[in-house]
Amino acid sequence: MKPLLLVLDDWEKRIAASHCWKQLKELVDIEFLTEPISSVPDSLLSNVSFLMAIRERTALNDQVFARLPKLKLVLQTGGHAYHIDLEAAKKRGIAVALGRGGKAPLASVTELTIAMMLGVMHLLPQAEQSMSKGQWPLLNGRTLSGRRLGIFGMGRYGNLVARIAKNSFNMNVVAWARPGSDNHNTDDIPRLPLDELLLSSDVVSIHLRLSPESTNLLNAQRLQTMKPGSILINTARGAIVNESALIEALIHGPLAGAGLDVFTYEPLAPDSPLRSMNNVILTPHIGWTVEEVFEEFAQIASTQLLQYLNNTLSGPVLL
Repeated sequence: MKPLLLVLDDWEKRIAASHCWKQLKELVDIEFLTEPISSVPDSLLSNVSFLMAIRERTALNDQVFARLPKLKLVLQTGGHAYHIDLEAAKKRGIAVALGRGGKAPLASVTELTIAMMLGVMHLLPQAEQSMSKGQWPLLNGRTLSGRRLGIFGMGRYGNLVARIAKNSFNMNVVAWARPGSDNHNTDDIPRLPLDELLLSSDVVSIHLRLSPESTNLLNAQRLQTMKPGSILINTARGAIVNESALIEALIHGPLAGAGLDVFTYEPLAPDSPLRSMNNVILTPHIGWTVEEVFEEFAQIASTQLLQYLNNTLSGPVLL
């Protein structure tokens, strides 16, 4: 009997559609789930040796691991494991392989970030809502060209957004100088203290990892120090921005608009005031949900599992 790989939360059925699984068909059996793991009978879970998780769609804690007595390896898509109880996994001898090195999310998130900047600055939410009501609104948008972009987080995403904004849209790009950093940047992007960046930037774009230090980084006080008429783009993590304070800043100023792909709690509550604002572009965490990303997730996970079976798996493995 071949070991069983269970793929969680394949809601779009993109993982199952990948041809990469052919390389494993002689070695493992594969089941693809579109329903929650809580609805799966123990008779199936008791035979699972390998688990593939789609981002953070399912929390993998000790209660879940208890239903998977044969589980040896979690193939985690993406470069983090926020939703996995790593201590519980370690106690049960379950390895966690991180799916780092993907290139498709970099392009996808960056494109969405730039699209949101353009959409908010050119008043696309207001235009679309008015036009759908049969109106012909008189709107005055603004260009990105010549304006200042302040970036929080100059990693892969922030760096690429900075280069596109600078080279393609002629923006004046600055970035946050993290406390304690040596500030010897090699990207020619000036670093500013947090408050100075907020006060002087026309557009602020967030590209930080979620951590205790970044949680609630943009609180009520800091949001109120932002440049009047500026806009905020968040395609990173919702909890980095205080959501209630953000709503106040969008209603009463100083913010003129926002583009948000992430929220503190997801899905966003149906009665959230953000849903009724005409100066906000809202998307349901789609920065990474493109065909190319799912295909890359499947390719990386299938390759890691093949390496595991051949005792050659290395790289970002958490035990």
